[in-house]
Amino acid sequence: MSRPLQPLLHDELVVLRAPAQVWSGRSGEAGRATVHGAYLGDTRYLRALWLRVDGLPPEAVAAVPTGASGIRFEGVLRTLGEGGGPDVRVQVGREVAEDGFAERVRLVSRLRRPVEVVVELSVVPDATSMDQIRVGAPGPDATDVEVGGDAARWRSAGIAVSLRAEGARVDLEVDTVTARWEVTVPAGGQVEVGMEVHADSPGAVVVGPGRPARFARPEPAPGDDRLARWLDRALADVEALRLRRPGSDDVFVAAGAPWFLTLFGRDSLWTARFLLPLDTDLELAGGTLRVLAGLQGTRSDPATAEQPGKIMHELRQQTLTVAAEGLRLPPLYYGTVDATALWVCLLHDAWRWGLPEEQVQALLPALEAALTWLREHGDADGDQLLEYVDESGHGLANQGWKDSADSVQDRAGRLARGPIALCEVQAYAHEAAVHGADLLDRFGRPGAAAAREWAAALAERFRSRFWVSDAEGRYPAIALDAAKRPVDALSSNIGHLLGTGLLDAEEERLVARRLFSPVLADGYGLRTLAADAAGFWPLSYHCGSVWTHDTAIAVVGLARAGFAAEAAQLADGLLAAAPAFDHRMPELHGGDARAASSRPVPYPAACFPQAWSAAAAVAVWAATHGVRPPRG
Repeated sequence: MSRPLQPLLHDELVVLRAPAQVWSGRSGEAGRATVHGAYLGDTRYLRALWLRVDGLPPEAVAAVPTGASGIRFEGVLRTLGEGGGPDVRVQVGREVAEDGFAERVRLVSRLRRPVEVVVELSVVPDATSMDQIRVGAPGPDATDVEVGGDAARWRSAGIAVSLRAEGARVDLEVDTVTARWEVTVPAGGQVEVGMEVHADSPGAVVVGPGRPARFARPEPAPGDDRLARWLDRALADVEALRLRRPGSDDVFVAAGAPWFLTLFGRDSLWTARFLLPLDTDLELAGGTLRVLAGLQGTRSDPATAEQPGKIMHELRQQTLTVAAEGLRLPPLYYGTVDATALWVCLLHDAWRWGLPEEQVQALLPALEAALTWLREHGDADGDQLLEYVDESGHGLANQGWKDSADSVQDRAGRLARGPIALCEVQAYAHEAAVHGADLLDRFGRPGAAAAREWAAALAERFRSRFWVSDAEGRYPAIALDAAKRPVDALSSNIGHLLGTGLLDAEEERLVARRLFSPVLADGYGLRTLAADAAGFWPLSYHCGSVWTHDTAIAVVGLARAGFAAEAAQLADGLLAAAPAFDHRMPELHGGDARAASSRPVPYPAACFPQAWSAAAAVAVWAATHGVRPPRG
């Protein structure tokens, strides 16, 4: 008997308005793939949806997006036409709101006679949790399904769902709810029917923002049409991914669909940081900072990885269990080594972009707590470096952005044992300490000198421990293992070091040169692991694939370090990939060489839209167009 598998996503369609999303095939019909259905938060409340006209499905012609939250499915009913021609069109409009979705079916005829048909929209209620769907495991059916007149109701775990199909008769047949209309399509005319589905989750930990986003127009306008199209699609996706906590007005961006429509420390921080040049009134940056500060750790708890001053990793409504990977993450989980430093970096960058000083001042206690965490808990053994290890036995084994089990390995493919000190985490921590000190000075708070001394010691320790050599010269190792030995794989992680102040000018030159080694950068972006490493595989999650945000961080770092031409050259790999994904860059794609593939190969389980992949468009635009913050 075959075991359940994680769903593949690359051929499916999603329409979303966080925390709601609907996944289907390209015809608009849902139910054939594991991921299909309608969700609110971490629960799928409807697993199948289909349309029939006189008992037959329309023949699908096209799927036309009308934004991140809407799509129009075009089809024809040739059985109704003259001589089997496409004389009757079917247009299905799907619009997703924060609490459900609406489906509108329009039949349009060019015939000179009226047509009488029966239109049926059918759904199958469901109550499967996100973690079950993610591993391909079956879940429970919905309960308390009731129908009457033109409406239906049911319960999906803690979610109450209602369906209304005005003018229809709604029936329940076994597990299927069907809305049925008997309609006449006028000669040369059209008729429209539809239904609305609403879901309510009283215990939700995140809800929709309830207001539109405010993004500025890119000035100067992008000179490359590929970048312009990517920016347009990206900003629409970011708007649809925004969330807030119940009872709060502070807005942040969810990590991505389908699995991560919630608050993620690292992802939400990088997204807000990328978006700073277009974040009108710094709404997203300020909201993200305040929400995460409100959840900042106050005690030490190995079960949740909480520590005083630490910024959290992810927030869920219930425990996330992935039995096959040995994971059991509590609803509020702190298992990330980098979010705390990134929070400080965002605060400083937001201040440079104009975050009002009274807002910055209100966050200074959280800043001071974060800087203390870097020195005392992040550097648990006092060696001036930050490292991590999962103390719970059921948390994430790797707690940097490459958080899969095999992501930290040497050139020979040997996995590193923890505690592990990642190279890019040292760069984030150095930048956080120096820029945190700048903010302490700016607002007359003590502790700046100690933070700068600690940063200087970290830089020296990094210089003496991380650099390794091969036939091409010197470069930083991806990490140090538990014995403080360099893990000598050449990886994209080194791109995160540029522009952070950790390296001197000559070291930045060496890193910039190594980024353009053919084993890293001859594909559609920067490979996560060099192609000459034993563990390289172009469709590995973190060991050879290309992550959009990862390449964008390197692009930004190159620009900050003074390598403008190199930044533009690296960005071109992403721009070459964008058209293949209709300018909606997924979480990651294959790391094949451009010479071997005329278009990037999709990573079939990649999430989309993904917040930091979308926001990377703004980072690439800013880095390649000389956009700088108003404060030095």
